[in-house]
Amino acid sequence: MSQTIQQIKLLLQDIHSLETLKNHSVNDDDRKGVQNAIVSRRKQLEKVQKLLENYKEMSHYENEILSDDDKALVCGIDEVGRGPLAGPVVTCAVILNKYHHFTGLNDSKQLSAKKRNILEEQLLSKVYAYAYGVATVEEIDQINIYEATKLAMIRAVEALSIKPTHLLIDAMTLDVDIPQTSLVKGDAKSVSIAAASVLAKEHRDRYMRELAVKHPGYGFEKNVGYGTQQHLDGIKQHGIINEHRKTFEPIKSLSN
Repeated sequence: MSQTIQQIKLLLQDIHSLETLKNHSVNDDDRKGVQNAIVSRRKQLEKVQKLLENYKEMSHYENEILSDDDKALVCGIDEVGRGPLAGPVVTCAVILNKYHHFTGLNDSKQLSAKKRNILEEQLLSKVYAYAYGVATVEEIDQINIYEATKLAMIRAVEALSIKPTHLLIDAMTLDVDIPQTSLVKGDAKSVSIAAASVLAKEHRDRYMRELAVKHPGYGFEKNVGYGTQQHLDGIKQHGIINEHRKTFEPIKSLSN
């Protein structure tokens, strides 16, 4: 007696490689429902394979450093919040565990809120070490956003429970006595920087949601401080608050 289509669908979920799927006897079943199930499973496996290949590619810089010193502590650093009109700039420094594997990890801007939330939970429970660094609105206005970002990155590194031996930084060079590599668009090239990107964004977004409760009317829970129309309308209606960056336009002109 042949298996039902539902039974075959369950069987297909136990197949975890394209090669096994290709050579499986289930391909001989010409029922349309079975063939559709095979196509669906093949697409799932191709997606998983692509994620694995991408993760391997994004581990290149980490693996290169570890090939010279298998005891190296590689730290990825990234920032979130350079462009908003309100709120601090937040950075994160992350040292991944030796056998790290966070499927789907990428630049936080490329991930859905749901995926970021899942990855944040995994990262916080499994990374070797992590720490946040913050530069306040006052510091941003005083020393400019670029210097404030560097300051926040240094704070994140100094807050780590263990000193890293090499830094991978997203498009920055820091004045610290640790060997470092600056990578343009590093959050899409390095798993360590991508991990820092996710943690920094989730940390800052949470702060901005809390700020939205204290200061309703600006839409901080949605725009996280960026200059959306809702935010600009909120400024016109409710005025400028302490969390607004006074050196950023249009805040600068409105402050004078």
